[in-house]
Amino acid sequence: MTRATQFSLVTITVGIVVLGLKYVGYLLTGSVALYSDALESIVNVATAVITFAAVSVSAMPADANHPYGHDKAEYLSAVLESTLILVAAFVILREAYDSFMHPRALQAPLLGTAINLAATLINGLWGAMLIRYGRQWRSPALVADGKHLWTDVASSIGVAAGVALTAWTQWQRLDAIIAALVAVHVLWSGWQLMRESVGGLMDEALPGDIVDGIRRIIQDTGGGVLQAGTLRSRRSGARVFIEFNLAVPGDMAVAAAHAICDRLEAAIQAYVEGSIIVIHLEPESATAGSSDLRSG
Repeated sequence: MTRATQFSLVTITVGIVVLGLKYVGYLLTGSVALYSDALESIVNVATAVITFAAVSVSAMPADANHPYGHDKAEYLSAVLESTLILVAAFVILREAYDSFMHPRALQAPLLGTAINLAATLINGLWGAMLIRYGRQWRSPALVADGKHLWTDVASSIGVAAGVALTAWTQWQRLDAIIAALVAVHVLWSGWQLMRESVGGLMDEALPGDIVDGIRRIIQDTGGGVLQAGTLRSRRSGARVFIEFNLAVPGDMAVAAAHAICDRLEAAIQAYVEGSIIVIHLEPESATAGSSDLRSG
């Protein structure tokens, strides 16, 4: 079992604990805002299960049917997570509307809010760890799960403040308005997560500054290379695929050209961790008239 898989298992446990605490807070107060916070925690548990499945699949080695590995399972899980987040947001909006039309007084707001904040603290600490180690291990699923938990933290803090304000002012409709604002916040975070995940599924290229750095490495390290062109890149989970053409003198020995490729691969892999590089060698005449390091 990989470290990412172990983390995703702990995330399921954390999600269940947080869900229980937040639901108790809702039962004590009857607050629709706290209910919306608990509902988002149900999504957290569901997404944690999806993340566990995704990182388990992505850790599988390449095989005959998947020669490039199973890394994109993590992007797929992030898309499913964002879909669940969007569904939760619409459910919260429905509950907020019902509460606005039929306001009700809050019960034990201080105790319920305190329990909710304790659950929020657990979420925040674990979310920070998921983001930190997800980036360190280049796991999009763990990072996505951590970002979602931090979205939950931000909305939970707002909810706690709103419930306290509702109890102080006795304006019961404020509770429903806060729940609606939580839903809007959740909608935005779900959309952002889906956009990033779809980019990964669509073989989005590396950021421009990283591509420029690769070009500089080729220019500085590729002694003996006459020209380099058609630089392409794509990210797939923890791995990055980079390919480009190299023009060398037609009479260069194969061993010398191979040594240049080895040197370039080592330099680029040190710059872009987890990269898999494909270099196509061409004689000088084959690339006449082409421009250096075009981004393709």
